This record gives sequence, structure tokens and C-alpha cells, in this order.
Amino acid sequence: MRQGRIKAPGDPAHAFYHGINRITDRLCQLAPADKDMFVQYMREYEIYCGVRLVTFNVMDDHFHIVLDVPRKPDTPLTDDELLSRVESLSGSGGRKRTRQLLTQFRLLGLNEAAEALRERHLVRMWSLSEYMKALEQRFTQWFNKAHDRSGTLWKSRFKSVLVESEGEALATVAAYVDINAVRAKCKEDPTHYRWCGYGQAILGDARAQEGLRVVIAAEQRVEPQSLSVSQAMDQYRRWFDEPGEQAEGTEQTGALTPEQAMEIIRRDGTIAPKDYVKLSLRYFSDGLAVGSQIFINELLEVLRPRWRNRRDGAKRMLGVRSDNLYVLGKLRRDPIGWLNKAGRAGAGTKRANVTGLPSG
Repeated sequence: MRQGRIKAPGDPAHAFYHGINRITDRLCQLAPADKDMFVQYMREYEIYCGVRLVTFNVMDDHFHIVLDVPRKPDTPLTDDELLSRVESLSGSGGRKRTRQLLTQFRLLGLNEAAEALRERHLVRMWSLSEYMKALEQRFTQWFNKAHDRSGTLWKSRFKSVLVESEGEALATVAAYVDINAVRAKCKEDPTHYRWCGYGQAILGDARAQEGLRVVIAAEQRVEPQSLSVSQAMDQYRRWFDEPGEQAEGTEQTGALTPEQAMEIIRRDGTIAPKDYVKLSLRYFSDGLAVGSQIFINELLEVLRPRWRNRRDGAKRMLGVRSDNLYVLGKLRRDPIGWLNKAGRAGAGTKRANVTGLPSG
């Protein structure tokens, strides 16, 4: 039986998620024009669904999205507000038709029909699942037509990880997403990759800049309006511009290799978050939730009916130098396979014998 998604408990003003999905056939790669269209659709459905695209990364065969899903507003959208959202979608033949129908229903006093039409759209708003579903379906339709193919484009249903809305977790996940092209060795600097939120922000995109301001405000536990965009950009840039740690006898540029990371961990016991995000990690894609120990354990209490036999939920991320990065539960497969790989490549050291690693 398919397990339900982990959603933010209660009714928070904002809930943050990391969503990821892969193309079903690795032989099918996204060209630059395909990535441009995917970014366009991300932005269109951001407006339509009433969510905020905090940051993102569109790669050749997969994508990452960090999404802010706000609480459904207490005051219903007016007809004009709703139609404005519908008309933000390009390539939809029903945009004008929706306005015509709704206007006609109101003029004729057919309010039940008008409300039914409104509800068809409102159920798709302020929802992680509806945003991702609409985005993936719309892009698949465009991609299949553009490339003369048919059938599903995505490997499976998208994965999602709940991210704590304040503190270090959101900034760490956002940086992990933005630096994806560096980890994949496509670029040495994320500023040179235009299909990520940070790259777009550097190019002057106001929406991308605002998303990163939300990230830094969450990290500093302040309101976004208390930071200027330039202040937020300067703070976020430290994840990429500050010199990283260096293993002895190595010259570090861009992403860390597993061997370099292993050398740092052997030497210091842990690795700084700004270098940790340069490594391939399963915590941010296959985990259920990421945040502080308090956040994870409070979440588990809400989920107790689902996991009656769990003693605790907060598991420290292996190898990271932080007291604020925990995940919900223990991943069944090694969440940092690069560590074992590096150990075998080095002195044959098993993970359990690496000095200073906290238990998972």
C-alpha cells in the first residue's frame, strides 16, 4: 500500500517542502529549450496555485523544487482574483472560456454553477500535491508534442521532504538544491547555471531573489521584510563563495569528491554544512522530514498513530558539523553511500570506525 506524504502538522501559515522527480528514460534528456519551458511552467503554476517557488534546479534528467505552501486564506478569492490566476497559464484554451462562463453565470444569477466552476480551480490551490501534479502533467504534454513522443515522462510519483520553516534546515536544503549542477560537475559555480534559483537571482530575477530572501529570513528567524534583497543575497552567497575546507594534499574546486570529504571527516570528525551540501545525500530526497531535533520529535508525536512502535524520530545526519540538522527516522539504505565508497577507496575503513561520526 502506498504511504501517504508527510505534511506539516496543524495549520501553519507556511509549510516548506523539497520536491524531486526524475525522467523515466535516462536516454531522454532535457535540452536548454526544454529547461526554459519547465522554468516557465514552474512560474506560471506558482501564480495559479498560490504557492511560492523558494528555489529550484532543473537538470538534464531530473528536477528539484523547494516550495513554500501557505495556509489557505480565510477570505475567499474574488472572481477577478481567481480569473487572474487562471489567465496566468499560457497555452490553455480554457482561460478565456472560464472568464466568459463565470461572467455569464453571475449575470444570469446561476450562483451554484458559478461556485462549482470556481471550486474546480480552488481545489488545485495552496497544495503541494496539486502544484506538482499540474506542473508535471502540463510539461509532459508540451514535451511529448515538441519531441513527437507519447506516454509518461516521469519515472514515478514525485518524492517530497518536509523542511522546518525556520532555522538552518531550509537554508541547507536550498543550498543543496542550488549547487546541484556543481555536484554533477556541469559547472564550477552555481552562478553560471541559469536553470537554478540562485543563478536566476544573480541574473536579476526578482522572484528568485525574493525566494532566497525567504530562505535567509528563515535561517535568521526574522521576517523577510526586515532584510533587503541585497543583504539576503550577500548572506546566501556565503554558501558558495566562502572557501571550503580542504583535505591535505588536495586542491579543492567546486564539488568535493568522496575521498576529499572522507579525509576532512577523518581529520576533524565532521564536515561543515556549506561543504556537506556539495556531496550527494539521500537525506534531502529520500528522508521524510528535515529540521531541528525538537521539530522532528514534535512531528513524530503527531504521527504516532501511524508509527506506533517508533521510540524516537530525530536522527542526526551523519558527518555534518551541526546541532540543528536531523531527519525523521532512519533510512533503510545508507544515506551517505559516498562515505562507504570513500572508505573502501582509501584504507578500507568501515563507516563505523570513522572517528567522530555520530551514530545514525
